[in-house]
Amino acid sequence: MAPQLYTDETPKDVSSAKGLHLITMSTPNGQAVQDWFLRLDPNGRIPVIIDNTQDPPFPVMETSAEMLYLLKAYDKEDKFGFKDELERNQCLQWTFFWHGSGAPYQGQVNHFSRAAPEKIPYAINRFKNETLRVIGVLEIQLSGKYSDEPREFLAGKGKGKYSVADMKTWPWVKGWERTGFSKEEMDAFPNVLKWIDRIAERPAVKRGIGEAYNQS
Repeated sequence: MAPQLYTDETPKDVSSAKGLHLITMSTPNGQAVQDWFLRLDPNGRIPVIIDNTQDPPFPVMETSAEMLYLLKAYDKEDKFGFKDELERNQCLQWTFFWHGSGAPYQGQVNHFSRAAPEKIPYAINRFKNETLRVIGVLEIQLSGKYSDEPREFLAGKGKGKYSVADMKTWPWVKGWERTGFSKEEMDAFPNVLKWIDRIAERPAVKRGIGEAYNQS
């Protein structure tokens, strides 16, 4: 028997949702530990996607897994992915790079700089320097230092193509000022700054980070 995903405590706008349903907040990280939510994600973190077209409804946790699920199930033309297996693997590499190396470090900078009850210089400097290092890895890729030309996006042949690798990485890197990096520090990554601005101009990105998303 499949586990019961929804209970009487589940909010109606969740349990009665149709199609794909996204549960999130306008923060890079979040936590919701009510029992009804833990049925959707035992880790108690947002965002969570619930695919109500499946029977029973199918929940997906972890942003990278969510994007890859959407890519497989709903992007049959690979508009944000790749049909070529090597390009697809490159996309996975950069998605997992930020998931495993970028987001955790930058998240720790945010925590120790703003949320921690005690400011610990060692922790702040350690995670700040590691975040700058991984942004430097993005700079190497986007600069085309070891290829024929600068790139516009992280994955794909030539200048690359906007893909889930960029979607995973951009929401974090664009917040460099909020994290506490100076303009002087970020000037060391000119191609990353151009990449941030390039993606910010995409109409769907503007909608995705607009007022509708930022409503409390």
